[in-house]
Amino acid sequence: MSEPTDGASGTERAREIETALTSVRERLHRACVDAGRSPAEVALLPVTKFFPASDVRILYALGCRDFGESREQDASPKVAETAEEFGGDPPRWHMIGHLQRNKAKSVAAWAHSIHSVDSARLVAALSKATTKALDEGLRSAELDVIVQVSLDGDVHRGGVERGELHELADVVSNATGVRLAGLMAVPPLEADPDAAFADLEGLHSELLATHPGALELSAGMTGDLEAAVRHGSTCVRVGTAILGARPIASQ
Repeated sequence: MSEPTDGASGTERAREIETALTSVRERLHRACVDAGRSPAEVALLPVTKFFPASDVRILYALGCRDFGESREQDASPKVAETAEEFGGDPPRWHMIGHLQRNKAKSVAAWAHSIHSVDSARLVAALSKATTKALDEGLRSAELDVIVQVSLDGDVHRGGVERGELHELADVVSNATGVRLAGLMAVPPLEADPDAAFADLEGLHSELLATHPGALELSAGMTGDLEAAVRHGSTCVRVGTAILGARPIASQ
């Protein structure tokens, strides 16, 4: 697939994305059927990080209303550029990458949810920023918080350690302006996806026992979405299979 830069015209790029999106939708549908689940149970989140607003417009025209971003400095201008284009049916933006606390104010202005919360300090920053945004009319609903858990204890890759998961969930539940929506994880490097997602499914079940509203399980990407669906994922985050290899990020 061509990158969304000089190589392809807008029409060619739209055709490429439509073909790829159709393929991923069919793949996700098959994964749900094979797992004995309704396709309506699993949302497809196109990951538009590193790609331009023009690709978001194409995906929107193809029926997508949710988009995943991983860097505030890239997402905020993209959100602003498209803010007035979609009338009364605006897209929902999801922050899926690591977020620094000093970016909380910016993200609170546009994010529907954040999938990567892994510390009480970040929760406090998001709570303060979101409450202020609600008070000022910059947003109309609480920020959905999905707690990221580390399955192998390597917190450098993101995620709270499993032994601290319930404590952090309590912190989110008691904070203002935010809502505990669920759990997220990325499989450890070179791990068997089925084993990793089975582990995550167990952690999610334990979390639901004390926080029954934390229904979302954000799990699965381009290479392992079938395994994630088998183990209860409610949201697969897919970038490469829809938009192609990401462009080289600017320095």
